[in-house]
Amino acid sequence: MSENRFALCSPMGNGCGKGGDTRTVCVETNRILDSCRDRDCYENVRVFLTDLGQEIIEHTTQVRVKDACIAWTYIGIDPVQFNRGFYTVHIRFYVKLIFEACVCVGRNSGTQATEFDGIAVLEKQVVLFGGDSSVSIFRSSADGSAFCAEPEPCYKERSVPTAVVEVVDPIVLGARVLEPTCPEPVCCCCCVCDVPSSIAGCLSAPLCGMSGDPCDHGDRCDHNDRSERRLVVSLGIFSLVRLVRPAQYLINAQEFVIPDKECVSASPDNPCELFRSMAFPIAEFSPAPMPLPVSDRNKCGCNG
Repeated sequence: MSENRFALCSPMGNGCGKGGDTRTVCVETNRILDSCRDRDCYENVRVFLTDLGQEIIEHTTQVRVKDACIAWTYIGIDPVQFNRGFYTVHIRFYVKLIFEACVCVGRNSGTQATEFDGIAVLEKQVVLFGGDSSVSIFRSSADGSAFCAEPEPCYKERSVPTAVVEVVDPIVLGARVLEPTCPEPVCCCCCVCDVPSSIAGCLSAPLCGMSGDPCDHGDRCDHNDRSERRLVVSLGIFSLVRLVRPAQYLINAQEFVIPDKECVSASPDNPCELFRSMAFPIAEFSPAPMPLPVSDRNKCGCNG
């Protein structure tokens, strides 16, 4: 045990090796100035479909969502007027959805499940404190010898913080097909031609109406063709949003160390040998304990 006295170890006890001298160093990192968490529920969100998807929902009302994932997220940031240091973060989620519908294939053949995909667009805004700075930040390029190179056009602008969004895959709360005569409002923050081509390209086919007439931007939320059925979904999203800025700090650091643990590979003759040496993942089979309410976290024992 004495030889591991100064080992840098992970919480699981897997050593990373012996450390060198500890010293105070200056590091540059991002400082979190403000952050928030949120749970958003989006009801009756219009799904932009491919031609195949639109044809399917014209002949069925039984639709379910098989998978939902965030294909891309747009993040914009603007300063709040008359509130120095505060910024509005504009977030737009592009959600790719895979559906399954029951389609009749013939009078004697019954119905069969058919898959199709689509894109739903969600929007949210938050206001966070991001500080204020009047400095301009310039960084050297990778090619340090380009002394005579023509510089790229630049202009001095106010330094703004960086917005970071962490989000889990959406939770599907429901999916249904609306008839053309349904008066129920449909949530739609954009039209089909506002979906970036790189996002639409991740679908199995081009979006319906992608190459058609230009969108009518005058009434965005009601840009729905009432002559055809519409597919809508309800989604729940958990997200974390934060504003960060570069900062310099003095910390206690230790020199880089060489790991003590040797790499182990499976034997071609006995591939199960390595598997038997692995610890059984007990935590994977144990449900996480339910957290105590805030009012009970300071209580001790059964009687409080």
